Amino acid sequence: MHAWEAIQTSVDHIEEHLSEPIQTEALAQLAGLSQFYFQRLFKRLVKKPLQEYIKLRRLARAAEALRTEKKRILDIALDYGFASHGNFTRAFKDTYGITPEEYRKKQPLLNTCIKPEISMGYVLIDEGIPLIAGNIVLEIRRERLNTPEMYLGLTTDVSIAAQTPVGESTGIDIPGQLWTRYHDTKKLIEDYIVPDIELGMSYSADMEKGTFSYFAGGLAAALPQNLNRDFVRQELPAGEYIVCSIEAESFKELVTTALDQAGKYLFGTWLPKHKLTTQPFSAEKYIFSQEDTNRMEIWAAPITE
Repeated sequence: MHAWEAIQTSVDHIEEHLSEPIQTEALAQLAGLSQFYFQRLFKRLVKKPLQEYIKLRRLARAAEALRTEKKRILDIALDYGFASHGNFTRAFKDTYGITPEEYRKKQPLLNTCIKPEISMGYVLIDEGIPLIAGNIVLEIRRERLNTPEMYLGLTTDVSIAAQTPVGESTGIDIPGQLWTRYHDTKKLIEDYIVPDIELGMSYSADMEKGTFSYFAGGLAAALPQNLNRDFVRQELPAGEYIVCSIEAESFKELVTTALDQAGKYLFGTWLPKHKLTTQPFSAEKYIFSQEDTNRMEIWAAPITE
């Protein structure tokens, strides 16, 4: 068994037992390693210390329960290994910047710790060859966009450190909140957009401020002379692209786990292994024209010498 396979086995075990006590010794035995080497290898491959990872995964599952279940907050806290309401509240607020009570009332979108698919860091696929990892399927291809595409939508600034997969902090999901605002107001521009193609774009990083700009919108069918309220235009330029196509079992999984894992694979494994660097922006294209298919694409523009 490869070292990464041993850690993947322990990660899978943790996921299945988040509502139970989890002992480091038992996980190390499962991986066939001493506790010392297990914890070092776990931190290296998962990018988080063992106990922090377990806490963050429990908080992620607890947040989902707060949103979907009617249990008391104390009962949810106890379900996921927190000794008291106060202990759970402190951990939740330290992680997400909001109390469980506030989250249940307002239900903002959150950046949570996502279970990693470690194998993706050790598999290099050829262009046009699908990769199946966990519950997602991804495929990478090159594509030339002959004419630019114009989109209409909204934009906001996002903290680099607080947005996965670029940063690793948890908290309010600012791009997700922008998508919610766009979908709540897009009826104001519905005469000018294609209903089944949407684009999210990260661009214009400001390293001094530690932020980047994020756009969320729909493909323009026509361009109005004047845009309503805060709507702006954003162009996907013509040119050569590396396109990572992703499919998942549900739309929620597509825009959370699948997007996170595919982004890390594309930018952290595939592009570096092919000695490719990209221009300082990336785009997420959502395609809704195919029924019963939860599909999106990550577009990145390689830098050519």
